[in-house]
Amino acid sequence: MEHADFKHISVLLEECMDGLAIRPDGIYVDGTAGGAGHSCEIAKRLSQNGKLIAIDKDPDAVAVASARLAPYPVAQVVQSDFSRLCDVLDKLEIIRVDGILLDLGVSSFQLDTPDRGFSYIHDAPLDMRMSKNGLSAYDVVNTYDFRKLCRIFHDFGEEKFTPAIAKAILKQREVAPIKTTGELSELIRQAIPAKARREGGHPAKRVFQAIRIEVNGELASLSEFLEDAFDRLNSGGRLAIITFHSLEDRMVKQRYASLCKGCTCPPDFPVCVCGNQPKGRLVNRRPIEASPQELAANSRSKSAKLRVIEKL
Repeated sequence: MEHADFKHISVLLEECMDGLAIRPDGIYVDGTAGGAGHSCEIAKRLSQNGKLIAIDKDPDAVAVASARLAPYPVAQVVQSDFSRLCDVLDKLEIIRVDGILLDLGVSSFQLDTPDRGFSYIHDAPLDMRMSKNGLSAYDVVNTYDFRKLCRIFHDFGEEKFTPAIAKAILKQREVAPIKTTGELSELIRQAIPAKARREGGHPAKRVFQAIRIEVNGELASLSEFLEDAFDRLNSGGRLAIITFHSLEDRMVKQRYASLCKGCTCPPDFPVCVCGNQPKGRLVNRRPIEASPQELAANSRSKSAKLRVIEKL
């Protein structure tokens, strides 16, 4: 794959750089390197004493990031899932870092490459695997029972017409397996009421999101990452995370809140006896969103939210 084809407009690029407050001699991790847009910006700001570890689990992204970061000797690319951050750092004998960035969006390249099967716009084999191995969208759609399909569509897609869509999938499976994104997209369109088809975006959007999250274990990876990442920061180090849907944003917001919470004694205690101190502080009280200029240039930045926390 020619890396010139790997298009991905980095979302909230300047805001991420400001949020990370990069020190030239610091150690930074980009946990979702993708097309290396954020990674290149970090690398540019580092002196020869600095270090950048760019991680991605998609082999195509790893090839592209390696080529694009080749001019920067401070950068090292690792193929792994960001949830394995501790393993990656341990292997590199790095105890603590000064900043970690996570951009949880699917790259434009993945969406726009039909044969990756991420998009409901192109007709392609049902796939959606970021790592290109393991459970695929085809497996989910053709082997999950009614209850399992309902759980993922409801929990991961917040889909209103979950039972109707799950029933339509099961009915179609009795005739023949559902093989392509086009077949699935049309099936979803027909399963929901006509009025709903005319309103609020593509009718397959939420179900495709749900299947993608299931296939790639996205929420489980984020949960594991949130458990470990903050502990690997130096004092004054920052964790910056861009989310694209409410499920991820809620997880990040709650984790940050728990890290910033100090005393847990009942409010009527005259003095603190628990001794709990806040471990972090929010760099921005509210999530940072794309500017009107960025929205005009890149429609995919519409749902992006950046939250940054600093370790005390």
